[in-house]
Amino acid sequence: MMLRVFVATIALASPVFAAVEGKPFFSLYNTDLIVLMAFIIFGGILVYFKVPAKISGLLDERGQTIKSELEDARRLREEALELHASFEKKRAEVNEQAARIVEKAKADAQIAADNAKAEIEASITRRLKAAEDQIASAEAAAIRDVRDQATAISIAAAGDLIAKKMDEERSNALIQTAIQTVNDRLH
Repeated sequence: MMLRVFVATIALASPVFAAVEGKPFFSLYNTDLIVLMAFIIFGGILVYFKVPAKISGLLDERGQTIKSELEDARRLREEALELHASFEKKRAEVNEQAARIVEKAKADAQIAADNAKAEIEASITRRLKAAEDQIASAEAAAIRDVRDQATAISIAAAGDLIAKKMDEERSNALIQTAIQTVNDRLH
């Protein structure tokens, strides 16, 4: 490539274009020739010190650096995509787990509600039975009280009736009979 630039420069600096009026082309008065010679010397120095090779090497090195950075970027992109996919999968799993937890909570709440309903029904049944038992007990107590009062009234009425119909002789005979019965039973 450097050779092409050199040939193009020489072609453009031909004696026809560089000739100064009245002076020969190969003279130090021709500034174009001096510039051409300086350029050729400068180009020679660059070639001698292998500057084009060094520049080419630096460009190749920079190209390798860019290539490795692109590969790193591609690798990082793939890792990011994998990480994103992993997070999406975990998010889906968490959503699924949350749905399962909600369903379980609903089922547990339904079971608790059913148990509470059953306990309330059992409590109501027990209270009704207790109330029925209290009613039956109160009924029995009331019947007993009525019987006791009827018995007391009957005894009092019988006592009054016996007292009216009883004379002293009958009374003494009954007392003697009762004493004899008690005496027989005790001995």
